Amino acid sequence: MNATIPRSVLELILHASRTSFPNEFGGLLRGEGTKIKEVILLPGTIQGDRHAIFRLHMLPIDSKVIGGVHSHPSRNNRPSKADLNFFKRTGNVNLIAAYPYESITDIKAYDSDGNEIILIVKE
Repeated sequence: MNATIPRSVLELILHASRTSFPNEFGGLLRGEGTKIKEVILLPGTIQGDRHAIFRLHMLPIDSKVIGGVHSHPSRNNRPSKADLNFFKRTGNVNLIAAYPYESITDIKAYDSDGNEIILIVKE
């Protein structure tokens, strides 16, 4: 499976991850199918050095959430057990950005079961 992301959204994720460091950045992905269109920031999200806690009850009713995105304050962008549980609740396209948050190579995409998928950047 492939997922697509606009370059502007990718750059936003990388920038938000850098500015949140050493804490995790977190958001939800809005789009259609496997086409990411934007990042939703939920009110009340808590960012810590080992977690991002989402207030999913704050999600807009009309939202087309297809997954989630968060950063790891390390070079590891593989999902933890907590990440895998989160993936099952948010959708089929989930991104993890790893330090130093500089390019697409620092981001991995996963489906809701934690299987790696290909992320394609669209101009």
